[in-house]
Amino acid sequence: MNKRYLVALDQGTTSSRAVVFTPEGRPVSSAALEFKQHYPQLGWVEHDPDDILSTQVESLRAAVRKAGIDAREIAAIGITNQRETTLLWDRATGRPLHRAIVWQCRRTAQYVERLKQAGHADTIRQKTGLVPDAYFSGTKLQWLLDHLDARERAQRGELCFGTVDSYLAWHLVAGHPHVTDATNAGRTMLFNLNTQQWDNDLLAMMDIPRPLLPQVVDTARIIGMLEDDVLGTPIPVASLVGDQHAALFGQGCLEAGMVKNTYGTGCFMLMNTGSELRHSEAGLLSTMAWRLDGKPTYALEGSVFVGGAAIQWLRDELHLIDSAAQSEQMARSVPTSGDCYLVPAFTGLGAPHWDMYARGTLVGMTRGTSRAHIVRAALESIAYQSGDLLAAMAQDARQRPAQLRVDGGATANDFLMQFQADVMDLPILRPAVLETTALGAALLAGLAVGVYQNAAETAHGWQAERAFTPRMQAEDRAQALKGWKRAVDAARYWARQDA
Repeated sequence: MNKRYLVALDQGTTSSRAVVFTPEGRPVSSAALEFKQHYPQLGWVEHDPDDILSTQVESLRAAVRKAGIDAREIAAIGITNQRETTLLWDRATGRPLHRAIVWQCRRTAQYVERLKQAGHADTIRQKTGLVPDAYFSGTKLQWLLDHLDARERAQRGELCFGTVDSYLAWHLVAGHPHVTDATNAGRTMLFNLNTQQWDNDLLAMMDIPRPLLPQVVDTARIIGMLEDDVLGTPIPVASLVGDQHAALFGQGCLEAGMVKNTYGTGCFMLMNTGSELRHSEAGLLSTMAWRLDGKPTYALEGSVFVGGAAIQWLRDELHLIDSAAQSEQMARSVPTSGDCYLVPAFTGLGAPHWDMYARGTLVGMTRGTSRAHIVRAALESIAYQSGDLLAAMAQDARQRPAQLRVDGGATANDFLMQFQADVMDLPILRPAVLETTALGAALLAGLAVGVYQNAAETAHGWQAERAFTPRMQAEDRAQALKGWKRAVDAARYWARQDA
């Protein structure tokens, strides 16, 4: 049967999605299922691994069913995932020992402080490209081993650690391969970007037994065949890739200097730096872009922990809006935010500040501040935070990029995209296919099975749907950014008792 389709499993922070694509990168169908978020304590975030797996399988079946295709027509499946989220499971049974600790979780802040106090920050930075932070997987795994008293079992090889890609691959691929790709490994704080190996010094720092760790493979590679009982036929599972790296690839940012920003639960900006591992001087991360045929491509990355999640907060917790789509209409109902600024540091601040102790702050309110002003301030906060990332990136690269390619659900909000162009003073290009994370995973899977002859061929189908150009006057931009900086300063260190 003719292999006419590529499929991506896009396992995200709040939902599991599957998308069917043509080889030209055109989406045919998609399906998504949300799953429950668990908050056992303030600042803690968990997922049930069974929810992750079941919603991903059901969304895959639904997407194939909606496409009206025979599963035997699928050439390959790619997996892309929320990064840093940490799972620990029994190697014999596949059963998790604990809920997944989500990337947003702040429970290991004290572990990170101990690493810093022991003088390990520079070593971690040089080896991994990361800054010591509770965001990454290493201290999350350390916490699990401590609190489950599981180190002896781990040392005996009875347990598996993995990020979400590893967990899905183990459960969905015949033979239970225990693997991860270089993009996900690079987010653990345990992987040496220079050697492309798990690092003994880092493992010793966090007391992580090596037998726990998955094999690190290339980003585009056949790791095995989908279990028959998922879709009724074996299909090559041919890529594993962290969500932001998948989006960079799906946006066609294959040349050094190209930049994309993804607007999801958080916001994540990556700049392709080619074969050069460039260490940031402005508070960004050095990270993998992808690894193909054993050759690493690197990137600079800035992470905003709360992007679209701020709009969910307005809807679910404050009940200021009934739907995310309503936020645009409400923001446009007032000419400005009325000098009101929201800093959504609900789980601390990411790049370029890296403040685990910052907390959400709403400043500048007066008696005349309305619901619409607060909603507008929340949307503007997404653009301001991303603007901070771009400024840091331009500082590290010694030049501003010519444009910014954007993707993710919030890019459908025209108000946000125009305000983003205004505060960045940069053209914003929104692609015709917004599902670029899923697209990147599908294209990488196609590359692995020979649908494409080389990486450059995968980018031929990229095109912009709309360009947003700056309209704001320079003095207005400077005044707005000055107010944002003051608001961020007010949010810093709030949760530190000695601040």
